[in-house]
Amino acid sequence: MTHGYQPTAPYGVPQQHTEPEPAPAAPAAPAEVPAPAPKKPGRDRYLDLLRSIALVRVVVYHLFGWAWLTVLFPSMGVMFALAGSLMARSLNRPAWGVIRGRVRRLLPPLWAFSAVALALMFGGGWNPTKDPDHGGGTWVLLDLINYVIPVGAPPFPWHIGSKSGLLEDTWAVQAAGPLWYLRAYLWFVVASPVLLWAFRRAPWPTLLAPLGLTAIVGTGLVSIPGETGNAVSDFAVYGGCWILGFAHHEGVLAKIPRYVAVSCAALVMAFGLWWASGHLGPDGWDLNDIPLAQATWSFGFVVILLQYSPSWQELPGRLAKWDKLVTLSNNRAVTIYLWHNLLIMATVPILDRLYELPFMQDEQATAALDSTYMIWMFFLVWPLIGLTIVAVGWIEDIAAKRKPRLWPNGARKRRTHAR
Repeated sequence: MTHGYQPTAPYGVPQQHTEPEPAPAAPAAPAEVPAPAPKKPGRDRYLDLLRSIALVRVVVYHLFGWAWLTVLFPSMGVMFALAGSLMARSLNRPAWGVIRGRVRRLLPPLWAFSAVALALMFGGGWNPTKDPDHGGGTWVLLDLINYVIPVGAPPFPWHIGSKSGLLEDTWAVQAAGPLWYLRAYLWFVVASPVLLWAFRRAPWPTLLAPLGLTAIVGTGLVSIPGETGNAVSDFAVYGGCWILGFAHHEGVLAKIPRYVAVSCAALVMAFGLWWASGHLGPDGWDLNDIPLAQATWSFGFVVILLQYSPSWQELPGRLAKWDKLVTLSNNRAVTIYLWHNLLIMATVPILDRLYELPFMQDEQATAALDSTYMIWMFFLVWPLIGLTIVAVGWIEDIAAKRKPRLWPNGARKRRTHAR
């Protein structure tokens, strides 16, 4: 049998001729391979991991005060770069709506923190109108608006209570310290539509302009007094990192050969270290005290991090075991940042109760606790941060118009996908 054709012979006489073979069938067209479904837009887990590392580094730095941490991982530059990248992505929508949404997400968590901080300050006897550090008078009351909308520096007492009190007398300074980041973030958000417009038309001048401005206002060449000078300096120091976030989102960094980007970044970082070596502050190599070194080191560091950005949708390999904590810290980044300094100080009165235990009356036990006190603070602050996340972290969800969640580590979402 060939191609379904059977030869026949009448009366058993063999056929003297054969019918022509049918034309061979055309080869079947290869089945089309379906194109892979486009990936759903979602969180970039690499960027989420960087943000989590930055938050942990901030807590460790404010606890131990190690200056070398500012060189090992410049957290603030990384955080501003990540925020700039997300802002550039959001500005595909109308700018006013984006700005309003960012401000709305920022303010309610700030209000919760401000309410507690101001209640403690006023309860401790602080009267801003009689505070000589702020000039006194009723005009200082206008500065309290910065606890509601962080457009400037909020007032706070440099000393409140006593050194032998429940909290040390400088707790207000340390508690209010992180608020400068919210001020800088707010101004970057407001300026982003203009900055992104300028970046798309003149990327390199826009990208490098903050470094040039830092060289002017961050070195004493031009001095701007007061909190205005601090605000301008912060904007200049971290402006390059914010705009690097634009460059990452717009694909500008991806167009530069990696060896060129890394080589140039290394040169900028080397300049930063060289400048720092000749302008060491009261804490030595703490780059927070050396604006130009902070700006250049953070800039080069961020370039390298973003140049190697793998755009993970899931944390790979051994990093996967940290997935829940990374998700939690990103969902509660504002809460962690706002409260961590106050919580670090709250560990002191808790740990001091240990000295009252019966077995701690021995000198050797007391000496052992004294020598490991900072380590115990480190281990205690994380449960306190966890309790704060449960207590007030849900305000971030309300601010983002989401259903309030007590512990948003992504576990429920993954179980739903598994089912």
